[in-house]
Amino acid sequence: MKRIAILQSNYIPWKGYFDLVASVDEFVLYDDMQFTKNDWRNRNKIKTPSGTQWISVPVGRNIHRRIRDVEIADSTWQKVHWKTLISNYSRARCFDVAANCLEPHYLKDQHDNLSALNRTMILAVLDFLEISTKLSSSSDFELVGDRVERLVNICLQAGASTYVSGPSARKYIDVEVFSKNGITVEWFEYNGYPEYPQLWGTFVHEVSIVDLLFNCGMDAGKFMKWAGK
Repeated sequence: MKRIAILQSNYIPWKGYFDLVASVDEFVLYDDMQFTKNDWRNRNKIKTPSGTQWISVPVGRNIHRRIRDVEIADSTWQKVHWKTLISNYSRARCFDVAANCLEPHYLKDQHDNLSALNRTMILAVLDFLEISTKLSSSSDFELVGDRVERLVNICLQAGASTYVSGPSARKYIDVEVFSKNGITVEWFEYNGYPEYPQLWGTFVHEVSIVDLLFNCGMDAGKFMKWAGK
């Protein structure tokens, strides 16, 4: 019985994203979808002394592109993002441990494609958390049919019997289309998370995974649905 999830790549996603990855056998980055402006594809939130703050990868104004086709104009943002993370998390209990995982991807690598950047950062965090789920891309599959049929066909090509989706997809997912193809649909819920030691005032769940890594390091899994480290 193989479980699969299919979702667009995000820039340093929140902990719920990684819990969804950990809940399946194969996770497909669906970057053949159209890029959406002011979304999670190229930005995320961190905690700061003055509240949450967006950090965004500059990708230009053109939204008429697939996520996989979005190019990054220059690399100056990389040092800026890393300095921002240092400024807001250097006091965190596990800063050094998490920095060993993240710093090379900001200061040594050079990223010119958003999809590739997101994949690199996601893989780095998965390795840190010791989540062994297979990570694939939608470009690895033949995409056939409408929005829902494409998802079904990816499941079939991957040999999956269960499709796991976030709750927001309930409004467009036709479960019957999956059922007719022998695929069960399960809904992943992003609730019930415990709080963890967090810098800067009132606790906030909806921030990048880096907040959890800097504050909890190797104990990060204890504050996720995935029962990891």
